[in-house]
Amino acid sequence: MNILIRNGRLVDPKSGMDGIQDVYVADGKILAVGSLPAAFHPDHVLDASDLVVCPGLIDLSVRLREPGLEYKATLESEMNAAISGGVTSFACPPDTDPPLDEPGLVEMLKHRAKNLNQAQVYPIGALTQGLKGEHLTEMAELRDAGCIVFGQPNGFLTNLRILMQAMQYASTFGFSVWLSPQDKNLAHDGVAHDGEVATRLGLPAIPVCAETVAISNIILLAKEIDVHIHLCRISSAEGLTMVRAARQQGMSITCDVAINHLHLSDMDIGYFNSNCHIMPPLRGFGDRDALRNGLRDGTINAICSDHAPVDEDAKLLPFGQSEVGATGVELLLPLTLKYGLEMKRPLVEVLAAITSEPASVLNIDAGYLSPGVTADLCIFDPDVYWKVSATTLLSQGKNTPFLGMEVQGKVRYTLVNGHIVYESEG
Repeated sequence: MNILIRNGRLVDPKSGMDGIQDVYVADGKILAVGSLPAAFHPDHVLDASDLVVCPGLIDLSVRLREPGLEYKATLESEMNAAISGGVTSFACPPDTDPPLDEPGLVEMLKHRAKNLNQAQVYPIGALTQGLKGEHLTEMAELRDAGCIVFGQPNGFLTNLRILMQAMQYASTFGFSVWLSPQDKNLAHDGVAHDGEVATRLGLPAIPVCAETVAISNIILLAKEIDVHIHLCRISSAEGLTMVRAARQQGMSITCDVAINHLHLSDMDIGYFNSNCHIMPPLRGFGDRDALRNGLRDGTINAICSDHAPVDEDAKLLPFGQSEVGATGVELLLPLTLKYGLEMKRPLVEVLAAITSEPASVLNIDAGYLSPGVTADLCIFDPDVYWKVSATTLLSQGKNTPFLGMEVQGKVRYTLVNGHIVYESEG
């Protein structure tokens, strides 16, 4: 199908483009930007006047809950949620049931996702068998099945020998290692940041050193091995300082931040709001501000939603017993725009954190607009306000700290492979 996207504000972070331009789509790819190509006849015209046209959003952490956890969410529901949020590509963590540690499971997930013909799914392969941290997976076989990076999303590996072997294996094949920097022994059974709020509410606490000790060990091992490390969901000012120093020393290390941590602190737990029970925990105001500045100065490479739909009953339990997680893939765009407005940053710079930069972290050819590139596009109205509620969220999980909040920025169209896969009603 030939599609003409007319009169939109074209924002392409990779090239720095920001201006009114037409976009011409043919055969699933961007044919041209600006001038009308010869012999181009559109089958469909989208009027993007007063709308922003940008690359499709790329999310580094979207849990689909399949296989095995369909009572929390289904592949169909979360794929629909993703495209309604303008997300056209995302990485899927391996903490399913069973984990993504076998080629057959990865192939099945890729096949089902492809048949839905919606967003591009990039499974993260399990670093260890069963994510137990005891034996390495066959990463080369998982790569052949469709995994492009390998991670341990349920916490930092306490067995440093296994971690070193994993880094060596990954280095041999040129794989990236994605780690959630939280020392299990120091975190123990904590549920909240070690601060005044946890003390007042009597909640088991997780100290900042659970993150910094993990980061320190990761950095020390990675210095001995030529491997790229990606730290998932950094949460503290001290951890950010360590990442900045490691990068200044020439290490190949990147990191991301969850959108929740850019806006919230442990104070938002209030009176045991279980929707704020997330990992890593929401930390203090100083940490939140440091993360905001770290994103602005480039120390943090990307923003992700850390989308984790949870069964409603599991969130109705007392805070400490409630299940960890928050839905967020539909909120990635408006909450990123909110960050940009509050920090007074240009739109082209803000959108980089959810388009071109995560594409670079994943090492995929996406997140930019140029002739010949696959036409994955997000078209949104930056001025529309909408209320976050159980009825406005398409995800099966309705668990988010932002329930009841009015946010700005609404997706009007999402294109994947040159096809309109989502169109809002108004």
